[in-house]
Amino acid sequence: MNAPSPDIPFTAERQRAVVAALRTALPAHCVLFNEEDTRPYECDGLTAYRQLPMVVALPETEAQVVAVLQACRALQVPIVPRGAGTGLSGGAMPIADGIVLSTAKMNRIVAVDANARIAVVQPGVRNLAISEAAAKHGLYYAPDPSSQIACTIAGNVAENSGGVHCLKYGLTVHNVMGVRMVSIDGEIVELGGGALDAPGLDLLAVFIGSEGMLGVVTEVTVKLIPKPPVARVIMASFDNVVRGADAVASVIAAGIIPAGLEMMDRTSARMVEPFCKAGYDIDAEAILLCESDGLAEEVEEEIGRMSAVLKQSGATAIAVSQNEAERMRFWSGRKNAFPAAGRISPDYYCMDGTIPRKRLAEVLLGIAAMESKYELRCANVFHAGDGNLHPLILFDANLPGQFHRAEQFGEEILALCVEVGGTITGEHGVGIEKIDSMCAQFSVQEVAAFIGVKRAFDTAFLLNPNKAIPTLDRCAAYGKRQARGGLFKFVKG
Repeated sequence: MNAPSPDIPFTAERQRAVVAALRTALPAHCVLFNEEDTRPYECDGLTAYRQLPMVVALPETEAQVVAVLQACRALQVPIVPRGAGTGLSGGAMPIADGIVLSTAKMNRIVAVDANARIAVVQPGVRNLAISEAAAKHGLYYAPDPSSQIACTIAGNVAENSGGVHCLKYGLTVHNVMGVRMVSIDGEIVELGGGALDAPGLDLLAVFIGSEGMLGVVTEVTVKLIPKPPVARVIMASFDNVVRGADAVASVIAAGIIPAGLEMMDRTSARMVEPFCKAGYDIDAEAILLCESDGLAEEVEEEIGRMSAVLKQSGATAIAVSQNEAERMRFWSGRKNAFPAAGRISPDYYCMDGTIPRKRLAEVLLGIAAMESKYELRCANVFHAGDGNLHPLILFDANLPGQFHRAEQFGEEILALCVEVGGTITGEHGVGIEKIDSMCAQFSVQEVAAFIGVKRAFDTAFLLNPNKAIPTLDRCAAYGKRQARGGLFKFVKG
């Protein structure tokens, strides 16, 4: 059975009715509807897809969130929840006849409990601000996506964000203890909490990564951990991408779980080095960044073990950070890979797939072959330790057909990820970008189960509709298209 979607068209009369209803729930300055005010909300970090929203709502309190959802439920208005808009899959792209509900104004840190090692924060609090608030207690929040200076905790919850240290410390789902959210019916629901366990079904794990389709976050309780006294990073160069990829598997096979294990190919190293001056070997075919943290003795021993494994794996050069400034310099290139892409290409399309570590070399070689096929360059920079790829497909949107080729390139990368036993996303989410690829990975029965979960939380299908979960009709059409094109398999139920 397909998911229903609202079909009330956007008209000026409709917009006036929605604005009037929202103004009973919010102060006038928190309701935006003129084009010059709504234009900044037309897309998220996936800027290739844009749509002006009918109205933007900016609640400042949980009570106002409740009132907005109740008003929209009564009028059958679709709602797109939005954090900072740094997402890269189009999950926060507006719907023409709907509203964007931004939680940016709800940005207060409610409490930091150093004894319990938790922080309670509102949805609009920036990821990095949590660690800044906890720093005086010697604590920090571990997940560190590259956008952590700007992205908000509710957006992290929606996408189950990770970061360069997710190999050792986990994704958002491993570091969030509780979420307070509002359902489409305006009911306040608490999932998890400050304790180590909560009664009933583990709906918290279902909610995290649900991309705004199940409820609107109004408060998050996160786990804080002690800041390691010492952290050092190895920068290893390889003259062959395959050897670099195999070295990743060798480090893990040796029983070592680095704090971070990242890989960049030569294209990405040459892209970021002039921008960050991180000291990267721009002649290497691949660079690995392997971090160790903990007590000084632990770090010294682990750095030695990792260095030995990397040398045995064929590293042509190894450098180890000698102080905190050098460590941060080594990481600066990896953290700034996305903005640095603008130095060598007018546009880039950032993909996000996850594969088994042992298949890294195979997939990187496959991507290299696709570069020739689609006549587009691709810079590979990714969380190698957990197999989360972020290929940056470089193109020029001003040249006819290039963006379409970039989309096809990205779709084939995701198909390859599925083929080798991986998934179509690691942390960016499905949004609108990968909705067809969902049909490639999951059977009709599995997609129907996803729709069933959505229906259990949102019977009206008003929360972020037509995102993340494809309709069964869409999957059927996708299967026919791919069978005819002969590019990908369609998983039939």
